[in-house]
Amino acid sequence: MPQFTVNTSRIDPYKNFKFRVKWDGQIVAGVSKVSALKRTTEVVSHREGGDLSTPRHSPASSKFEAITLERGVTFATEFRAWTTLVYNHEGDGAVSLKNFRKDITIELLNLQGTVVKAYNVFRCWVSEFTALPELDANANALAFETIVLQNEGFELDAAVVEQPEF
Repeated sequence: MPQFTVNTSRIDPYKNFKFRVKWDGQIVAGVSKVSALKRTTEVVSHREGGDLSTPRHSPASSKFEAITLERGVTFATEFRAWTTLVYNHEGDGAVSLKNFRKDITIELLNLQGTVVKAYNVFRCWVSEFTALPELDANANALAFETIVLQNEGFELDAAVVEQPEF
């Protein structure tokens, strides 16, 4: 039985190097790495009164791991602009928390550039910002900036359906 309903001859999973990140209705330029989307549900163990040997397990609260976004250092301001919503070095450091949370979308693309999966991530905010990495004159590498996003969950975008590949 084929695993793909539209592209029935496809047997390969999608590659992990074609993706994009969007927030505020815009594609964020230059994102080269996104950490995994991960949810963990705690387990509560209990035993019934007459059962001597086998504990039962039930789900408890769930938590969502922080997401790290990485991109090469450029003049683009999206990362820095978002980080200033939770930290301000001017005056007494007070910030307005009115717009510091954003919903983001992470889209996975096939080799033709068509969106094949998308996840909406809810109520994200920047908890960590690396403006410049460690600099090393002996290295031959790019400088990357990173942000770490706390979030309150994600879901698969059901509007994205399998498209025919050419």
